[in-house]
Amino acid sequence: MKNIGLLLVFGVLMISSLSFKQKKAKILIIGDSISNGYTPFVKESMKDVAEVYHNPGNAKHTGNGLEHIESWLVQGEWDIVQFNWGLWDLCYRHPDSKVQGQRDKANGKITFSLEDYESNLRAIVKKIKQKTDAKLIFVTTSYVPTEEAGRYVEDAIKYNKVARKVMQENGIEINDIYKVSKKIHQEYGKGNDDVHYTTKGYGELGKHITKFLEKKLK
Repeated sequence: MKNIGLLLVFGVLMISSLSFKQKKAKILIIGDSISNGYTPFVKESMKDVAEVYHNPGNAKHTGNGLEHIESWLVQGEWDIVQFNWGLWDLCYRHPDSKVQGQRDKANGKITFSLEDYESNLRAIVKKIKQKTDAKLIFVTTSYVPTEEAGRYVEDAIKYNKVARKVMQENGIEINDIYKVSKKIHQEYGKGNDDVHYTTKGYGELGKHITKFLEKKLK
């Protein structure tokens, strides 16, 4: 009888412990190939406190975001939704260009003008707020190197300025990664003609993203 009693007490304690175990937060990251690059590092770093997901594939430009944002959000009950656009929006493309992605800043047409980018961001934010009560975080556009075939360095700065304005007006927190991404790119970028990073570079970006997200979970 004594042993049975001890087992019952132990069982109750185990059940109580499990019931009080902290539930992991659910984080959705929406973004371009840069976010696809650092998300695995964020996921691994936060595995004990959060389940981290990325939207399927590449979020591309704000036009694509407007089309798919609602379907991405319905995939879960989110505690944090982190999102970014910009690199695709400010990219110039030309149908005759032989460069990957038909990039051509000399002869091409910009994907979305600064004005259209702002308008699209406002519409996306409205849709997000209608679909979720999650904490929202906007991540600014990362660094554009000088020899990039379809993008101008100064455009990243201009588009980030507009994005900050939209987010501030909507009470959305901003993780401004431009300066840190520039520093990381100079050491771990794939080249002065490529916006992407080496594995080490994505790991460094992941550290910055993780640190910001962990603060918001607290």
